[in-house]
Amino acid sequence: MLTTATLPAEAGAAGAATRTAACTAAVGAPVSPRLRIRGSAHWVAVPAPAAVPLLRTRVRAALEGWPVSAEVADVLLLAVSELAGNVVQHAAAGGRMRVGLTFYGGRLRLEVVDQEVRPPRLPHPAEEVDPYAESGRGLLIVQLLVAEAGGELSVMAGEFGTSVRVCLPAA
Repeated sequence: MLTTATLPAEAGAAGAATRTAACTAAVGAPVSPRLRIRGSAHWVAVPAPAAVPLLRTRVRAALEGWPVSAEVADVLLLAVSELAGNVVQHAAAGGRMRVGLTFYGGRLRLEVVDQEVRPPRLPHPAEEVDPYAESGRGLLIVQLLVAEAGGELSVMAGEFGTSVRVCLPAA
């Protein structure tokens, strides 16, 4: 089951209160028409394997309507696949996952939220990776690709679940 709420991209200068400093344009920077475009899309899904490609397809469709470079789109598509796949693999039975995608101020934010109260451990890029392991590299790969694209990956945990957030410049 996948439910969707999508707000189309629109021109406007008002900011959302939930944006973090890592996901906003530089203060005092000139505001071009491209930076005033904003939009968001949100999906709720049962964490099942069939939800992962469907979420990836929905994110791809949302990105096609926004001024996003192909390289950044590729990073976000890989990130949503990996993060949603992690929720499917590690989420408690009967839970839900939320995926949100926001474009504002020339920046993109992808957020994947599950009901797991134990957050994943963000790997340190300098750690030794077992070359024979069959899993455990996805979050590291996402973290490295996001950093290379000029963005950030963060994990936040609370009593109602865990949120993994990717923030990237759109260009």
